[in-house]
Amino acid sequence: MKVGILGGGQLARMLAEAGHPMGLSFLVVDPKPGASASQVAEQLVADYDSEPARDALADCDAVTCDFENVPAAALEALAERVPVRPSAAALAAAQDRFVEKSRFQSLDMATPAFAAVDRRPDLLAAIDRIGLPAVLKTRTMGYDGKGQVVLRDREDLEAAWQRLSGRPLILEQWVAFDHECSITVVRGADGNKRFYPLSRTWHADGILRLAVAPCPNADRLQAEAERMAGRLADDLDYVGCLTLELFASGNELRANEFAPRAHNSAHWTIEGARCSQFENHLRAVCGWPLGDPAARSGISVLFNFIGELPEAASWLAVDGLAWHDYGKTARPGRKVGHATLVAPDREALDAARAGLEDLLPSDLRGALDGILPRRA
Repeated sequence: MKVGILGGGQLARMLAEAGHPMGLSFLVVDPKPGASASQVAEQLVADYDSEPARDALADCDAVTCDFENVPAAALEALAERVPVRPSAAALAAAQDRFVEKSRFQSLDMATPAFAAVDRRPDLLAAIDRIGLPAVLKTRTMGYDGKGQVVLRDREDLEAAWQRLSGRPLILEQWVAFDHECSITVVRGADGNKRFYPLSRTWHADGILRLAVAPCPNADRLQAEAERMAGRLADDLDYVGCLTLELFASGNELRANEFAPRAHNSAHWTIEGARCSQFENHLRAVCGWPLGDPAARSGISVLFNFIGELPEAASWLAVDGLAWHDYGKTARPGRKVGHATLVAPDREALDAARAGLEDLLPSDLRGALDGILPRRA
């Protein structure tokens, strides 16, 4: 069976790595030569909506995407010739932040307050209603902290407007949350759903840097996160893995955004779950039975490498650590790899963490200590 993937980044790469043992082959379409996934799968260098891409993907048994901003029209045309999972409509629902949050509210999912902003008077009216601080964002094409500005007082308005105006915008309430977390659900074509344990996440400059799963002390939040993610997946008639990012305040969750694809916060599932998000996404896309999303061991900690990879040998000296190099050229702000530390319990985790003491930057050490305080 052959699976086509629009996009050839690290997510496509990890999909191919998960699919090879199941006997799957892959064709990735990406306009940039030498994409990350090309090291493990055949790559067609072409625009996503080009005729060569459509013809090549139509020869596959199923098609999926490794990012959400594939042109919806290209997916709709392709879906007339081959199963596309998730659907063009599901991807489109995540491409506009205002549409996305409006859908959340229609599904009885709490969100930060928000308002559409097309003109300067809209921004002033939205601030009067929502208050400051707030975040002004582009409605489309924003990810990893791109296309957004925090407004702390009215003196920030002019610079933010000059930077972002000219595109449809959204103003979102600044949420004083206790922490961020995310949940990944996989839904099959038959509507069957399975949920991964909630992940506790930590970001710097809008980019995920650390994830811990299962989220400590999250029993009270897991059921609500499953309700929200499950309702969204059903409403979209979704097929594949979907991740919902959340703000947690006490016992309450607010939906921030969702990703209609495999997600960085669930990379820990490769080593830490009985069936990874990548294998389960492929099972759903191919119409196969879903795998068990339960944690394989006690605790998994994901470290995201941004800009450049550290020296691998020192990290690999730590027991229980797995290393993933995406085969990308170093560049500021670019996701180039990750490592996952899997430990059966807190005692083993603390022993392993001692080996990472001199390897982790101070901000990551502090974030991890805040999530999982060291035991005496």
